[in-house]
Amino acid sequence: MKEQFLQELKEAMREKDEIRKNTITLLRSAILQVEKDTQKELGDDEIIGIVAKEVKKRKDAILDYEKAGRDDIISDLNKEIDILSKYLPKQLSKEEIETLVDEAISNVNATSLRDMGKVMQELRPKTNGRADGKLVSEIVKEKLNNL
Repeated sequence: MKEQFLQELKEAMREKDEIRKNTITLLRSAILQVEKDTQKELGDDEIIGIVAKEVKKRKDAILDYEKAGRDDIISDLNKEIDILSKYLPKQLSKEEIETLVDEAISNVNATSLRDMGKVMQELRPKTNGRADGKLVSEIVKEKLNNL
């Protein structure tokens, strides 16, 4: 994936697409920082997790800028989200997440809300980069409360 980012960066520079160039540069920096911190080269799954985190950061920032009425910045953030989203795998639907949650609950024999950590740990590899962690957490909590 890192090679793909480099190619995309070169292409963005040739096309003089500043937003795309800056977005890919920031993404590459985030990946390099994590690699430096952990002292290991990241695989594609870990890189997808970083891309998802960058998308989440921008979505959170949009909420703040909406309150401030900064439509110009919101427009740029939405473009960045579009650029980053193409590197993410297809996002899971709510129904697909619910199915995975049901499977995880039965796999870890969860019986109450106290087992939420076990269920989330079981789900993490299956949902990383493919679903918003907050949504997954809400669904798990709802299902465990109804046991």
